[in-house]
Amino acid sequence: MVNRERIIDEFTRQASIDSPSFKEAVIAKYLEQRFKKLGAEIEFDDAGAKIGSDSGNLIARIPGNKSGEPLLLSAHMDTVTPADNVEPVLKDGIFTSAGETILGGDDKSGIVEIIEALEVLQEENIPYVSLEIVISICEEQGLLGAKQLDFSQFKAQHGIALDTRGVDIVINRAPAANRFKIDIFGHEAHAGVCPEQGISAIQIASRAISRMSLGRIDAETTANIGTVHGGLASNIIPSQLSLRGEVRSHNVDKLREQTESIISIVEEEVNKAKIVIGDETKVATMSLELKEDFSPMLVTEDAQILQIIQEAGNALGRPQKIQAAGGGSDANIFNGHGIEMVIMATGMEKVHTVNEQISVDDMVKASELLVEIIRRA
Repeated sequence: MVNRERIIDEFTRQASIDSPSFKEAVIAKYLEQRFKKLGAEIEFDDAGAKIGSDSGNLIARIPGNKSGEPLLLSAHMDTVTPADNVEPVLKDGIFTSAGETILGGDDKSGIVEIIEALEVLQEENIPYVSLEIVISICEEQGLLGAKQLDFSQFKAQHGIALDTRGVDIVINRAPAANRFKIDIFGHEAHAGVCPEQGISAIQIASRAISRMSLGRIDAETTANIGTVHGGLASNIIPSQLSLRGEVRSHNVDKLREQTESIISIVEEEVNKAKIVIGDETKVATMSLELKEDFSPMLVTEDAQILQIIQEAGNALGRPQKIQAAGGGSDANIFNGHGIEMVIMATGMEKVHTVNEQISVDDMVKASELLVEIIRRA
């Protein structure tokens, strides 16, 4: 029932529309018209105005032709960079980009599969419940679009986000995350003339980072210092430095403990950094910005949406692998607002790199599975 050539045409069209985060207006306009052709009622919210994007989240509603609880489907329209003049190339059944850009399968493959499933449902007169569809903006920038959604407008209590690698994989667990920015302030001095009169913010940070547990902490927890910015010139003792990082964990207690550990280590090194010049004591200081990036996602394996997905996979002779993920997605936000949502694989591979690729066969498989899920919802 799934139309392979239609999938190829649709993916080629979408991948050819550049849509880096904050610049989604062109792809949003295309998707508005595409979903309208499938009978959807379309609206855009004001998320773009709130977060600095040129588009809001697209919300599509398609009335069902059978009774039952609505099903929510989700994907995101933005991509990471480099994403200027993306040219998708199809060779031996696999899409890649022609140049030094990402392909955009993350997450246009998910959008393509939603559209193809709708095409099949309508062509084959398959009964289905009402569908609520969210195509979000700025997902790649910390789920910004989803965080601005008005969740009171949705009737669905469960759903699927199409947004992970591989095929026949369903994610039911994902970690919570904290993001932080730590500014360290020392004292400037000439590095060649009077270095003993300065306090190096870089040295403080180096000592702190060397004491931190980073990377894989345990099976549930990771931590990272992602960027370090500071200093003005090689002959100046640097007076300021910024650290940006994150902690993720499936366990909220471990998340808190690891976050507190990193912050306390920096505080200790800052408090040690002091010098006396004559009658004056100079000390280092710090400031902290800490925010919860997203809450944990945990959908139990006996949840209705997972039962539907397992039944659909078994009907196709493709049992689904239920597993945890290390990354966050819009599904974390939906679950945090009481909508039981899991993440379904779309076939994307090597995402967030210029070597990104996706197999047409895998998009066909994902579309077939989605049709079967909607049929059984």
